[in-house]
Amino acid sequence: MNGEFWRGRRVLVTGHTGFKGAWLGLWLDRLGAEVEGLALAPKTEPCLWTLAGANIRSTVGDIRDPRLVRATVEQCRPQIVFHLAAQALVRESYRDPLDTYGTNVLGTANLLEACRGVEDLRAVLVVTSDKVYENDGAGRAFEETDRLGGHDPYSSSKACTELVTASYRDSFFRGGPPIATARAGNVIGGGDWSPERLIPDCLRALDAGDPVSLRYPQAVRPWQHVLDPLAGYLRFAEALACRPGAMPRTVNFGPDTAALPTVAGLVDAFSACFGGKPGWVRDPSPQPPEAVALRLSSALAARSLAWRPRLDFDAALSWTAEWHRAMRAGEDMARVSRQQIRRYGELGGGIAG
Repeated sequence: MNGEFWRGRRVLVTGHTGFKGAWLGLWLDRLGAEVEGLALAPKTEPCLWTLAGANIRSTVGDIRDPRLVRATVEQCRPQIVFHLAAQALVRESYRDPLDTYGTNVLGTANLLEACRGVEDLRAVLVVTSDKVYENDGAGRAFEETDRLGGHDPYSSSKACTELVTASYRDSFFRGGPPIATARAGNVIGGGDWSPERLIPDCLRALDAGDPVSLRYPQAVRPWQHVLDPLAGYLRFAEALACRPGAMPRTVNFGPDTAALPTVAGLVDAFSACFGGKPGWVRDPSPQPPEAVALRLSSALAARSLAWRPRLDFDAALSWTAEWHRAMRAGEDMARVSRQQIRRYGELGGGIAG
């Protein structure tokens, strides 16, 4: 992996004001890329995008607006595109399925349409989800060739995003720059205050002095620190640009499937980092259905990209708690965030921090 690849590279990141997008933008900034962002205004206060202070030209707008998307792409003239803009919450997809499909499916089509004919474009990486697979509840680790599906609107919309991406690739980008998708598990890390996510729920409960209310405490999810899949995205995009004929067009990035905690186990471990608080209780109210177990196989990422997660569950949780303790102590979070990226690079993640 050549960190110099990114120096001076024109990169467009959609969704740069979100949790994962803000970390990616900060990392690309540190690598010397010329980064343009397109996203809605931050939805939480505080927000990582504001705290991190990355040097990114930011366009605030809706990925569903084709004129805005085209204008942004024409202004940026990207060589690499990371598409992370999305409605990313399962429960919100039940409340507003049309917005979910509009953002995740039509938004992706808008971006890919705008990328047609971009002269210097080298690669487009569309980030979807571990939930794109048709989950039969067996608990096995999904591979990239497994059937797409999705029972809830969010999961279904992300499977549709995969189909739209494949259609554009086969219809309009044959012989052109590679268009690929990346599927990652549930991410944790510093700077996430999104509603209805487990670590942010723990932080809010900690502030309120109440236990976290859990819908499915024994459910298993592929949690990983946010820097692990982002390292995979960076590695994948570079490989697509430099060795397009040798790269797959869909890759999973997930944690070690032999060591996945339950929802309750994650809350217990996080609480141990904060003196035993907030703890948890079971939510007795009726809940929409969710998969009991979700696992990803990252064997293809290991074979094709020499990628593997660098932070196991304990380390991922420790880094997350460390970031939020620093935030609560009033430290400079741009500095803390950059230090974590640098430390990750020192672990041999393949992208220097």
